[in-house]
Order: sequence, then structure tokens, then C-alpha cells
Amino acid sequence: MFIASNIFIFYITYIIKVKYPININITKRNKVNNFKSPLNIDIISIIYGSLLGDAYAEKRSEGKATRIVFYQESSHDDYLLYLHSLIANLGYCNTTIPKITTRLVKNGKIRKVISFSTWSYDLFNSIHDKWYIPNPIKGRSNFIKIIPKDLELNLTPLALAIWIMDDGSKVGKGLKLSTNSFTHDELLFLISILKNKYNLTCSIQSAGTNNQQHIYIWVESMANLVNIVKPYIIPSMKYKFGNYM
Repeated sequence: MFIASNIFIFYITYIIKVKYPININITKRNKVNNFKSPLNIDIISIIYGSLLGDAYAEKRSEGKATRIVFYQESSHDDYLLYLHSLIANLGYCNTTIPKITTRLVKNGKIRKVISFSTWSYDLFNSIHDKWYIPNPIKGRSNFIKIIPKDLELNLTPLALAIWIMDDGSKVGKGLKLSTNSFTHDELLFLISILKNKYNLTCSIQSAGTNNQQHIYIWVESMANLVNIVKPYIIPSMKYKFGNYM
């Protein structure tokens, strides 16, 4: 099992306690000097956990660099600001605090959202290649998100915590992970990783819509789950774990 360094856990704890400070001030891409530095496990964990949720990797054209885009509804702005502080302090995005914007959704409703993206990196191209395949259906998105084969290696406790904060929700005394966009076989792969790596007992349940399913983490595994992810969970997201946290 992956164990985060004491230094990084201390760093995250510090950020949580002082409400997500950004300790550097980089607002322009030309001030960054890490474009050729190898990606460390912390940024990979954050990206992998986020891609399991609502984030997406964007490669605008062949041969171009990739950026990672993060977004949440404004009701979860606290979490996104926390995520932004982690990535900004690691030096992978503009340090300007994201602002709430609006977008038009179905039925003419206006929804408030908050979003930000990393800078574009050639080093992120390999992540895009692992997470996406070309969409064979014309007239739709150019790519389809898939579960990468190396997920077990990179589903660290930090990545698991990010995934839950991004796309998890309390159901009874257990926890649901929204995985509607993935196939049944991919969900089987996901629950096998959760079992093999963290001894979490999970099952696949219908999401109430044809061909859409989610993963349910059993009550019996909740105490173990909390023990794994607790160092990374911000206060506003503890409600997802009920009385276990």
C-alpha cells in the first residue's frame, strides 16, 4: 500500500488548518520552470483522483500539450479552492484564486460553477493517452474517457480521497462513487483495485438510468476507508463519511 510522506501530509494538514493559502505568486506561464521536470507522485495522485471524477484532460490538437481542467458547482467551492491551493503550491497552475461563474444548463436553468485549469504540459500527454481513446462517433466529443491500466499503481490514498471528495456521496451508512460514464467492465476493474489494494468491499449498483451504474462501498469497509483517506479530507467534506469521521 502506498503511504504518503510525512512531509506531504504535514503540508496538506497545514493548508487545511489555515484555509488553503497559496505560498507562491505565479500568474504567468513564463515564470514556471518545471515544464521538463518529472511528475512526482503528488501531482499524479491529484490528477488521477480528479479524472475519476469530474475533471478532464484537454488536448486541443495532435502534437500539442495537455492541460487538466477542474470544475465543481459553487456549492462545493471550498473543495475546489483546496484543490487549487494544492496544485498552485506544487507549481502547476496560475496562482490567481478561481472565481465563481455561471453557465446555462438544460431547461434554461443557470448554474453557478467554479473552475480552473493547469498550464499545458507535454508531460501530461502521457496521462491523456492513458485516460482517453478516440471517439468513433462523429459529431460528438473527440475522445472518450476510460479507466487507465496503470490505475492501481497511481490510486494512492491521496488520489482516493480526491475521488471521494469530487464524486462521492453518503448513502445510508455507506458511500457511493458516481461512475456513470464508465462501462460495467471498467467498474469491475475499479472494485477489484479497491479490494486488492485497500481491502474495501464494494459492489456495483444501478444509477437509476439505463447503462449507468455506480460503485457502493459497503458499511463494513467504512472504518477502514476513513483510516486510509482521513489525512486528506477537508472539514467541509467530512459529512460524506457520516459518523465514521
